[in-house]
Amino acid sequence: MQPVVAGRQAETIGGQALATRYIAYQGEPGAYSHQACEQMVPDHVALSCPTFEETVEAVNSGRAECAMLPVENSTYGRVADIHRLIPESGLYITNEVFLWIHINLLVVPGTAIDQVKTALSHTVLLGQCRKFFCAHGIKPQACADTAGAARRIAQQNDPSYAALASKLAGRIHGLEVALSSIEDEMYNRTRFVVMSRELQNIRRSNRMLTSFVFAVRNIPAALFKALGGFATNNVNMVKLESYMVGGSFNATQFFAEIEGHPDEQSVSLAMEELQFFTDYLKIIGIYPAAEQRYD
Repeated sequence: MQPVVAGRQAETIGGQALATRYIAYQGEPGAYSHQACEQMVPDHVALSCPTFEETVEAVNSGRAECAMLPVENSTYGRVADIHRLIPESGLYITNEVFLWIHINLLVVPGTAIDQVKTALSHTVLLGQCRKFFCAHGIKPQACADTAGAARRIAQQNDPSYAALASKLAGRIHGLEVALSSIEDEMYNRTRFVVMSRELQNIRRSNRMLTSFVFAVRNIPAALFKALGGFATNNVNMVKLESYMVGGSFNATQFFAEIEGHPDEQSVSLAMEELQFFTDYLKIIGIYPAAEQRYD
């Protein structure tokens, strides 16, 4: 399945077409990742890709300039396998964006809510609407993609089925919004990262973030010692997650994010101490913190 271009056509000046800049995302047109592209990177044309792997490949092959990847949701937690994919992608985080996720019940035009018996969507979205399902006696049914669920509902034309997706997906597929903002938590946001082929090491804000992956040496208290430098140098670590690599219970890799830029003395000293206790260390992003992070 080939990537699909969604959104605006190439712009022109004086009748001459400008070079089109693409941003790749996983999902069908109308997915929340598509919405993030439209809102946060409006000067790029959105390029739909079937899988996260193909989204990354679109950037590595040069078909897209960058990629929009969801990493975690405030209600559901982290997106499965994305932290394994990011370090192996060969790409670097150049920005972060936070998108308010308003989930909509999309139905065939003219459908009443009490006609709906089953709602289709991605597992992550279904997990954010458990209270809604219980209150309305609707059975959730998982599918691969939120916008794909909207497309299926439009094709089936069956009022007993609905989709949970964005309003953008509803407009694309000609569905009505029976109910909007049905998510269980009102503060429901998804964090996305923009990834490109080049590491950007320029300070672009007073509030910078640095993302990196590392594997500690196989010695007692290695993780404790490796992270000690961040505490002693007053560097705030905002994320630390572990996952196994290579199918081994002994090979644990960590994904971490800190506030600060590597050219700051405190960060430089902390990273130097970290490296002393690691077998592997790679910076995978230096980028400005989104303002919404501190809302």
